[in-house]
Amino acid sequence: MSENNPNMLSTEEIKQAASASVEEGGDIREKVRDLTLRALKTRKLSSEEIRPVINAVTEGISVGAAKRAGEVKSALSEGLAGMDEALTKAAEATRLALEQMTSHARDFSESELDWALANLKRLEEEFLDTVSTVADSAAGKIKQELKDLVVHARRAGTDTGAKVTETVNTLGNKLTATMKEGQSAGKDAAREMSARLAALAGGILSGMADALHEQAEKLKKSE
Repeated sequence: MSENNPNMLSTEEIKQAASASVEEGGDIREKVRDLTLRALKTRKLSSEEIRPVINAVTEGISVGAAKRAGEVKSALSEGLAGMDEALTKAAEATRLALEQMTSHARDFSESELDWALANLKRLEEEFLDTVSTVADSAAGKIKQELKDLVVHARRAGTDTGAKVTETVNTLGNKLTATMKEGQSAGKDAAREMSARLAALAGGILSGMADALHEQAEKLKKSE
């Protein structure tokens, strides 16, 4: 646990939980999705805080999949799909946060908005690059299967990437149309906006994750 936030999972705890989720089997996708959301919701949704979570989950998935003889590919595929679902929620939370922050477009410059959208567009790239990095340090079948999954994802796209593209296209066009031409701001102001956006998005994601968990629990009880 983090000393600053007792509810924040450390990267080692995330890795161990991801490994157990895959090794135990069952609905791997749902388990990994919920774990990733649990890890992300106590953090700011910035690259600096998202990347270690993706890395830890991927490493855990790899360790768990290695213990599932004959099911390595499917276990890795389901694990990454669960992480993709969680990151899609993160992208959605960022969109909602950006809409809230820019509801008064005059408060922000076009360059600040561009900076925020550029950070959002890197989410899918961060996801796949981090998985690829973990694959490079893996061995045997895990290494090859992870690399194959990354190649496929880059070619076919991810749900996270689709959500990011949708957000950037619709929200970007909507907001830039309301902003004054030529209005600009320095990098420090843009970074400050991105930090505020990351903090707000993290709070929104926390609420979304809790609601998703409650819904899942209700469904389990009704079965």
